[in-house]
Amino acid sequence: MRRAEATIDLGSVERNVARLRSALTGGARLCAVVKADGYGHGAVPCARAALRGGAEVLGVAASAEAAELRAALPDATLLTMGALSADELDEVLEAGSELAVWREGFRALVADRASALGLSPRVHVKYDTGMGRLGERDPEAVLALCAAVAADPSLELAGIWTHFATADEDDDSYLREQLAAFQEVAALARERHPGIVVHAANSAATLRNPAAHFDMVRCGVAVYGLDPFGRDPAEQALEPALELRSYVADVKAFEPGASAGYGRTWRAPSATWVGVLPIGYGDGVRRGLSNNAEVLIYGTPRPLVGTVSMDNITVDLGAESEVAAGAPAVLIGAQGGERILAEDLARALDTINYEITCGISPRVPRVYREPA
Repeated sequence: MRRAEATIDLGSVERNVARLRSALTGGARLCAVVKADGYGHGAVPCARAALRGGAEVLGVAASAEAAELRAALPDATLLTMGALSADELDEVLEAGSELAVWREGFRALVADRASALGLSPRVHVKYDTGMGRLGERDPEAVLALCAAVAADPSLELAGIWTHFATADEDDDSYLREQLAAFQEVAALARERHPGIVVHAANSAATLRNPAAHFDMVRCGVAVYGLDPFGRDPAEQALEPALELRSYVADVKAFEPGASAGYGRTWRAPSATWVGVLPIGYGDGVRRGLSNNAEVLIYGTPRPLVGTVSMDNITVDLGAESEVAAGAPAVLIGAQGGERILAEDLARALDTINYEITCGISPRVPRVYREPA
């Protein structure tokens, strides 16, 4: 029994991708985003599962991510979407990844390095329609950048893209504003450069607005069965792929007033039993969950009490507990008829489900369950 373990069901990843593809319109392709080590799930195993599910492109943010995928998947189509230094750019080019450009200066650098390496990379021009990050805001500057890429013999214009800032929010007014701006520029780019790939939708936009599908969508969080709207993945017919488990290392009797953890933030209001689990913020159980979460033991939710420490948490088992040392414990996932979602922890922390799974640290072994 390990002190902490994250189990990832690759069949769930595969089925989530197939479910997302079934929602696409107009022949759009799906790019599975596997950056940040597959949102904490493991980039390479999840990339393979996503390709089996029907993804045609794999999206990353960083050069090391592109290099890792290329080493494991020599024939996959990769798209690196993040900012790159000159050294990182060479790594992306050598990995044979498509990449984003957003300024003339960076386009010129890409062309220079590609020429030096004898390569002709496929380039996607980014249009900032309102996210306020990478990309030109001026439509004419975006179109000029497309023209400059297309005219450069060292480069191939592959696409034009944008990113939505509020697709996961109930109010879709800003999404519609961004979409309208992008549609106008994308239509002109297509007219001037036939065959380019137009893409905009993240997971939320893919599920809520078919008009955003264009030629390709870029799904990240939904691939892993996390709800892009922060509610219940089942509402979108998604299957959470990750479970985070530990076990009860010790059971202790607490008299009224006895405290658990640093700072004595919890004291037993009456006689009870407390379980000690060997998992903590060093593993990704956020300190903000102190006195603010539950753990499943024997299929029953048990309150996490006391301050989360680096290597341990404590759980109130109740006065009549029959929990014994060695009992399995679930922090994310199902046990018996109960479940704890990453979305539940995100709400407790006033954050998003992305951060919950990305925050599970490297010292937690990932165990992969292959589809039957």
